[in-house]
Amino acid sequence: MAKEKVVLAYSGGLDTTAIIPWLKETYDYDVICACIDVGQESELDGLEERAKYSGAEKLYICDVVDELCDEYIVPTVQANAVYENKYLLGTSFARPLIAKKLVEIARKEGATTICHGATGKGNDQLRFELSIKALAPDLKIIAVWRQPEWTMQSREEEIEYCKQHGIDLPFDASHSYSRDRNIWHISHEGLELENPANEPNYDDLLVLGVTPEKAPDEGEYVTLDFEKGIPTAINGKKMKVSDIIRELNKLGGKHGIGIIDIVENRVVGMKSRGVYETPGGTILMEAHTQLEELILDRDTLAYKKLVATKFADLIYEGKWFCPLRESLQAFVEKTQERVTGEVKLKLYKGNIIKAGTTSPYTLYSESLASFTTGDLYDHKDASGFINLFGLSMKVRAMLDAERDK
Repeated sequence: MAKEKVVLAYSGGLDTTAIIPWLKETYDYDVICACIDVGQESELDGLEERAKYSGAEKLYICDVVDELCDEYIVPTVQANAVYENKYLLGTSFARPLIAKKLVEIARKEGATTICHGATGKGNDQLRFELSIKALAPDLKIIAVWRQPEWTMQSREEEIEYCKQHGIDLPFDASHSYSRDRNIWHISHEGLELENPANEPNYDDLLVLGVTPEKAPDEGEYVTLDFEKGIPTAINGKKMKVSDIIRELNKLGGKHGIGIIDIVENRVVGMKSRGVYETPGGTILMEAHTQLEELILDRDTLAYKKLVATKFADLIYEGKWFCPLRESLQAFVEKTQERVTGEVKLKLYKGNIIKAGTTSPYTLYSESLASFTTGDLYDHKDASGFINLFGLSMKVRAMLDAERDK
C-alpha cells in the first residue's frame, strides 16, 4: 500500500531540513518539498540537492514573484494598507500566496497533509493555516513546533538529529538574526533586537541598503507613472511591477530609505520587536499616496483611510482569503479608476521629498485655490457657510452662558 504524502513548505534552512527525516520517521510519510519563490534570490541556491539528500521524494520550486506583485502587493499599495502605521506587510501578504501554491501542489500530488515550520509564537502559523483552511478544508495540517512528537528545541539538537540520520549539512550552531526575505522586503528579529532598550546594530543587520548617515550626500530624483493605481513606469521607462520594485529597492537602499524599527502587536497576544527594510515599497507607497491626495475627493479619501486600516489588519491576521478583504478590495479598485498620473520624488538620506505631482484627473484648481476671487468662489459666501457650520457650537455656548447666570 502506498504511503500517504505530505507537502512540506521548504526553505532549505536548518529547521525544514530536519523536518524532512522527522516527518518520515514520525508519520511514515513520503515527503514532497515545495519551495515557493517570492523573491528570496540567493537563498534558493542548492535547494534541490539538499532536499533530496535529506530524504525528500521530490522538490518543487515555484516562481510566483509576478503573481505576488500583481495580485497581492498592488492591491495592498492601492489600499495604502500599513499595519500599525509602520509595517508594510511584506511577510503578511506573501504567506497566503505560499499557502495557495502548497494546496495546488498537494492536489497535484494527491497529498493528504501540508506541513509548515512556523513557530507557535508567531503570526505565520495563522497566515498559513487560515489560508489552507479557506482553500482546502479537507487537508490535514501539521504545525511541527506544536506537535508533541517534536522535541528538538535548539539548533544544536537539530544538527545532531540530522547527523544521526546521515545528513551532513553546512549548518553550524551559531545564532544569527531570524530573517524573512521576498521581493518587497526583508525582516530582522533576534539578537540585540530582543531587548527594545538596545539600538539595532545596523552595520551587521542591514541587507538591502545603508543607514541614512551612510547614504550619498547628493539627492537623487525618481519619477513614477501610475495607471488606475498601478505603477507602470519608472523614470519614463515602462516596466512590469516586479521590475519597478526591484529598481526602487536599489534606489531606496542606496539612499537609506525604508528602514523601520517597530514593536508590533502580534495576533497571538504578545509584542514583538523587529527591524524591516522595505526601500522600494516605501517609495511606492509614498508616491501612490501623493497621487491620491491630488485626485480623490475629501469624503472618499477620508473613508479610504478607514478601509486601509481594516485591510491591513486582515492581511496581518492571515485573513487574505476572507470575504471582507475581497469586498474591501472591490471598494479600493473603484477608487482607483482615476488614480493616473506622474509623481516626482527626491530621495535624500532616508527622506522621500515631494518634487511634483501631475494627473489628468487632478481636482486641484489653481485659479480656485489662489487668493484671487473668481466666478466659482466669492469670499463673502464663506460668512453664511461659517454661521451654519458652527451654529451648534454657538448655540451651546449661548445656552451655557445663560445657565451660568
